[in-house]
Amino acid sequence: MAKTQLNVRVDEDTARAARERALARGMSVNRYIEELVKQDTGEVGHTFVEAAADFMKQYESVFAEEFGTDREGTREGRR
Repeated sequence: MAKTQLNVRVDEDTARAARERALARGMSVNRYIEELVKQDTGEVGHTFVEAAADFMKQYESVFAEEFGTDREGTREGRR
């Protein structure tokens, strides 16, 4: 995706907080702000659901072995 530059003016306390939070999360301030906006617009929830679906696909056989293959969520013999 193409990137667009935004210039935002904030007070020094807000800038310091953004730098500290980004550092604590191991990301750049740009990435931190981008994640906040995505979270606010609901994209993070969508991304989470996609990641969860990928995880389930990847480990489907492990779950099937542990819990059975019943798609309704009930374990075999526990109806």
